[in-house]
Amino acid sequence: MSSDQLFSDFFYTAPDGLDLHARVYGQANSGRWPVVCLPGLTRNARDFHELALYLSTHAANPRKVIAFDYRGRGQSAYDPDISHYNVGVEAGDVLAGLAALNIEEAAFIGTSRGGLIIHVLGVMRSTVLKAIVFNDIGPVIEAAGLAHIQSYLERDPTPKTRVQATAAQRGVHGKDFSALAGADWDRMVWALYRETDGGLVPDFDPHLVDTVASLDLTQPLPDLWPQFEALAAIPLLAIRGANSRLLSIDTLQQMREHHSMMETITVEGQGHAPFLDTGSLPNHIAAFLDRAERQYM
Repeated sequence: MSSDQLFSDFFYTAPDGLDLHARVYGQANSGRWPVVCLPGLTRNARDFHELALYLSTHAANPRKVIAFDYRGRGQSAYDPDISHYNVGVEAGDVLAGLAALNIEEAAFIGTSRGGLIIHVLGVMRSTVLKAIVFNDIGPVIEAAGLAHIQSYLERDPTPKTRVQATAAQRGVHGKDFSALAGADWDRMVWALYRETDGGLVPDFDPHLVDTVASLDLTQPLPDLWPQFEALAAIPLLAIRGANSRLLSIDTLQQMREHHSMMETITVEGQGHAPFLDTGSLPNHIAAFLDRAERQYM
């Protein structure tokens, strides 16, 4: 493990034989729950770098943090069968990674698609979930939010430099993320793109775009209320961007009614999905995990 990176790369094999990757922060077992970080649809483990550093080096309660690259993202292998790019398969991949790391239970942080995977894990193996942080996701996904995702993925820019990439991302998302500073956009670009001889490219399998483009948003979207209700006994923190198009205020209120232990945070000046390393969010997340763990002591 590099002293300046404070993480190690962990490679393991999926149930179907695909080579997958995760980052592991904080090698020592502190006796605290480890934290599993699950990114959004086309994102990767780098999205959680700053938050993972914060949680794994926290002076009072350091935690091991595992941030996953799903298949087709980051340093995980691309799948030749794009039908495998679904939350059920990806949930199985996460469980395989945890088994390879000898982790039987953990707190989970899920951004967007990562939160959907947590819903599935609650059905597949609820005992692995000790506490949950949903980042701008819930059991109901607004069609307008998915339409926005479809739109920007279909016309995703192909910048050659980081300066161009930052300008492009601000052009697409700036209205929804007025609270972000220049350094925040720089970190976003660092996490989203990888460098090649031909310039920057998004760090995911381009076929992932096909899985979103094929969605028929003229039809009602299925909800996950039964799966959400199965999480009712697990401490939950729901974070919503005030400008979110994917998680509505109405859905957040209904989530409170279905889950008596749910805490909420609304992040002003951010949309889908809030940057978890900004403002006081790292401290709020760490404090929530501490409170949840004390309930089990």
